[in-house]
Amino acid sequence: MAGLQQTNSEKILLSWVRQSTRNYPQVNVINFTSSWSDGLAFNALLHSHRPDLFDWNAVASQQSPVQRLDHAFNIARKHLGVEKLLDPEDVATACPDKKSILMYVTSLFQVLPQQVTMESIREVEMLPRHSRVTTEEHIQVHHQQLFSQEVSCFTFLL
Repeated sequence: MAGLQQTNSEKILLSWVRQSTRNYPQVNVINFTSSWSDGLAFNALLHSHRPDLFDWNAVASQQSPVQRLDHAFNIARKHLGVEKLLDPEDVATACPDKKSILMYVTSLFQVLPQQVTMESIREVEMLPRHSRVTTEEHIQVHHQQLFSQEVSCFTFLL
């Protein structure tokens, strides 16, 4: 379970994302998994720093999650030079891979303005514990532990 706690760099990154997307009411990023599934967070993050690149309302209201994700990844590649490291279909799930999302958001962090206020960092630290580690992450770890125990028991029987 210790591995599920956020590192300082994750807190800073989450603070930066929340600060950048604050003016987008449809977006509430509380983690690096399910908060990104619908594609709105990636697009809001890009739009907050580069509103000249696309019409936010058109993207937010008319496209499916896969289309929104594809849009964000293509905009980032074309205009910011950030490679398309993720497949939209892999992110548009109930619980996308945390490490993959972190890697991609870090790539965006490296090319976009990086101002993070102490207020934003405090806000992330004040998020309820269950928001920082999602139920899906708890279930995933629990299932991994159970599977590991089953494999150990099976190996012992052999």
